[in-house]
Amino acid sequence: MIFLNIYSDFIRYYGYDRANIYCFIKCYFLKPGFRYTFWFRLAKSKSKSKSKSKSKCKSISYISRFILHCISRKYFIEIPYNTEIGYGLFISHGGSIIINSTAKIGNNVNIGHFCTIGSNHGKAAIIGNNVYIGPNVSIVEDVIIGDESIIGAGSVVVKSIRKNSTAVGVPSRVINEFKTNKYIKNRYCEKYK
Repeated sequence: MIFLNIYSDFIRYYGYDRANIYCFIKCYFLKPGFRYTFWFRLAKSKSKSKSKSKSKCKSISYISRFILHCISRKYFIEIPYNTEIGYGLFISHGGSIIINSTAKIGNNVNIGHFCTIGSNHGKAAIIGNNVYIGPNVSIVEDVIIGDESIIGAGSVVVKSIRKNSTAVGVPSRVINEFKTNKYIKNRYCEKYK
């Protein structure tokens, strides 16, 4: 499961047609967002067996959490390893991304730089599938962002956004609706698992 999540994140950067070990290594070293999600996924790993491999997996998990912490400090990305995130997370440029551990993020979500998904009352946002969150966006408290939505740059989301819509402004408001989110490239499809 962990490796499937890593693979899905990699697909978001290079697509299915360039899914090879060379591109994977290139992606790891050149894309800070992918490097962060790689260690984020490994930090979530848990062993279900009752043998000696369980202690090995625990130590790998602790090492991954330490590396995640170091990378987190370097790129200013704070996503707790217990945050629920679906397949195909794409962090575009890295840098100053803070997500509350109670947030729930769906599949194929793009997160721009300087984004905050936070909560003061212990229940952060629920973000649907195929959502594009532009740079410098703040999503505050218990809101629901529907599937295939676009949150424009610099928006402050304080109310739920219905699916297939574009929201912009402070506070954000829906300005149009559409069928498919054109900003989500290289979508990971679960049928290729």
